[in-house]
Amino acid sequence: MPSSYNEIYFPVLLQAAIAMGIAGLILGMSYLLGKKVRNRVKDLPYECGIDPTGNARERFSVKFYLVGMLFILFDIEAIFLYPWVVVYREFKMFAFLEMLVFIVLVFAGYFYIWKKGALDWSEGIKGPNAR
Repeated sequence: MPSSYNEIYFPVLLQAAIAMGIAGLILGMSYLLGKKVRNRVKDLPYECGIDPTGNARERFSVKFYLVGMLFILFDIEAIFLYPWVVVYREFKMFAFLEMLVFIVLVFAGYFYIWKKGALDWSEGIKGPNAR
């Protein structure tokens, strides 16, 4: 059993130092061994194989951000299902009723944003480059 802070944290610090050393070694080796060919095509930003168009400072519609936030919210709510599954047998009917309330609230929020039109992309959104 470790008796001092040095004995407790030394393995963690050693692992962090080894990880940083390996990362630095890999970056250094790629810099030293990699080709250094510069041309116009390589200096262009890569956008999924499509030639970039427009300015990078264009505004996006608010609905774009709203859908992104909703995705994160529903993703986090889905994460809450995993611990529930683990303890379901222990709590039986109580856990079922609690999750039923949780799912009803999640679906109530989903139907609310659906009725408000937050998920309707056909109206007013033509992409980031549209005016």
